[in-house]
Amino acid sequence: MAELPKDYQTKYRQLMGDDADEFFAAFDQPVVKAFRVNPLKANQQLYDTSINGQVPWGDWGYFGVAKGHSVDHTTGVIYSQEPSAQLVGEITQPQPGERVLDLAAAPGGRSTHLASFMQQQGLLVSNEIFRKRAQILSENIERFGVRNALVTNHSPQELSKKFSQYFDRIVLDAPCSGEGMFRKDPEAINYWHTDYPAENATRQREILVETMNMLKPGGTLVYSTCTFAPEEDEQIIAWLLATYPGLHLVDVPKHDGMSDGHPEWADGNPELVKAVRLFPQFVSGEGHFMAKLQYQPEDESTAKEPKLAKTNLTADQRQYWDDFQQKFLPSYQPGVLLAFGDQLYAAPTGTPELKGIQVLRAGLHLGTFKKKRFEPSLALALALHPDTFTQRYQLNDEEWRQYVHGDTFMLPSSMGDLTNGWYLLELNGNGVGFGKLVNRQMKNFYPKGLRFIVHENQANLSDDVY
Repeated sequence: MAELPKDYQTKYRQLMGDDADEFFAAFDQPVVKAFRVNPLKANQQLYDTSINGQVPWGDWGYFGVAKGHSVDHTTGVIYSQEPSAQLVGEITQPQPGERVLDLAAAPGGRSTHLASFMQQQGLLVSNEIFRKRAQILSENIERFGVRNALVTNHSPQELSKKFSQYFDRIVLDAPCSGEGMFRKDPEAINYWHTDYPAENATRQREILVETMNMLKPGGTLVYSTCTFAPEEDEQIIAWLLATYPGLHLVDVPKHDGMSDGHPEWADGNPELVKAVRLFPQFVSGEGHFMAKLQYQPEDESTAKEPKLAKTNLTADQRQYWDDFQQKFLPSYQPGVLLAFGDQLYAAPTGTPELKGIQVLRAGLHLGTFKKKRFEPSLALALALHPDTFTQRYQLNDEEWRQYVHGDTFMLPSSMGDLTNGWYLLELNGNGVGFGKLVNRQMKNFYPKGLRFIVHENQANLSDDVY
C-alpha cells in the first residue's frame, strides 16, 4: 500500500506505544472479505457462495467473497459487508415495531442489517445526503427485500426539521477521516493531513446536534466511525456526554480482540472504556470505533406526532391494482398505498405524511401503472415470500442465465398447458423477478439496467463501500 504520512506515523507511535509496530504491520496484511445472509428471505440456504467461517459477532455474518453476478447476490440472499462494519448493526439491534434512523446510510450495509432485526415491522428511515449514493442505497434496499424502509435524500439539518424527537434508535456512521479504511482503500491516504481529523470532528459535532434533536427521550444513539483518530472518536463522545447531560454510555459486549475506548485520549472520563475499538492487528477486519448511548433527559416531553400518510390513488389506479392483487396476490395485505406519478408503493403502516420530504423509496415498490393495467416491479418479486403468488415458475440454471441476460425462453412442452399471464420466477426458493407467459413463451421483465452475461468463475465482486 502507499506510504503512510510521516506525521501520521509519529502520531500513532505516540498513541499506540508498544503496539505501534504491530499496528503498522497490519496495514500490509490482506483485506478480509465477508458478507451477511439475509434472514428476510424465504430460503436462506446459499446456492453459489462459499463460506470460510462465521464472523464471531453476529448470527448472519460469514467470511467469504460475495460475487456480484451470483444467484445469491442478485436475489438478495447475501449482502457483502466488511466484518468489522457488521458490529454496528449488532450493537444497535433495533426491535420490530420501532422507529429507526440510519442517518448516513449509503451504500446500505447498515440499513439492510437493521432491517434484518426489524423483520419488516416498524419504520426504518435510511437517509443519504448525496443523491447518487442515495440511489445506490435505494437499489440495495430493494435487492434485500426490505418493505418497511423510507429512503430519503436530505442533509441532517433538513431531516431534523421533519422528525423532531421521533426516533427510538438512530445510527450515525459519521463522515470521518477514514483512517481505518487505509488498507482497503489506499487512495484515502492521499486525503489525510495533520488537521484532517479535527476538521472532520467539527462536522461530526454539527451533525450530532441535529441527530440529538431527532432522538426520542429514552432513545438509543449508536455512533460509529471508520477512523482511529481520537479527535473523531473518544473526544466526540466526551463532548456529547458533556453537552447532553441526559446521555450515558451503554457498555458494549466485546469479543476477543476488541479493545476498550481510551479515556486518556479524551478528557479522562472513565465511562469512555464502554466504547469499543476494532484494530486490524487484533481482529479480522478493518479499523472501527463505536459507542452506544442512551438518552434520558430530565425533561421527557415529546414533540407533537406528525400527521400520517394517507392513500392517494385515483379510482382507476385502485381498480388496476385490485385486479392484479386479487388474481396474483390474494393473501397480500399492503400498508399505505401511495402513487408517485405512475409508480405505486406500499408504505409501512404508520408512515408520516411525506410532504416536503425527498423520498426515493417509500416502502415497497409494487410496480407501474401502464395504460389500463398494472405491471409488477422487481422489488415486489424480491420482497414477498413465493408462496404469496398464485402463479410461479421454477427456473433452472440455464433459464436463470437467460433471464438475467434479458432473453425470452420457451417452457418445455412436457409441462402441458399453463395459464397465460404474470408469473413469479424463482430459483433456490426465492423470487428472481417476473415473467409474462404467452403461449409457452416467457417474456422477460428483468430491468434492462440490471441485465448481465453470466460467465463461469465470475470475478465481479459487490463489496460494500465506505
